[in-house]
Amino acid sequence: MSKLINLLVLMIVFSATCFGQQKKVDTIVIKTSAVCGMCKDRIEGCFAFEKGVKSSTLDVETKMATVVYNPAKTSPEQLRKTLSKLGYDADSIPANQAAYAKLPACCKKDAPKH
Repeated sequence: MSKLINLLVLMIVFSATCFGQQKKVDTIVIKTSAVCGMCKDRIEGCFAFEKGVKSSTLDVETKMATVVYNPAKTSPEQLRKTLSKLGYDADSIPANQAAYAKLPACCKKDAPKH
């Protein structure tokens, strides 16, 4: 009888643990104004230190940043704001003008393709 009770308790604890877990990661794709490899390094480097971000990659050709993040620690809005504060457009959020002005010439939106 004792073994049966122990087994039932274990099953209840295990099922409560499984059903109570939240989604650990989510992914967002953000359209940016990045134009070169330096932009890629800057954006991926910035996201590496952003709270809740697990990984990020920027496809320079499509100007799309893919960010894998923990939704309990950050949000899509916060990730877009981070990109804007770095000097890049992030979907419909325009780049912070002061940060944009500090970007190297090759990272400006109107820079020739290189």
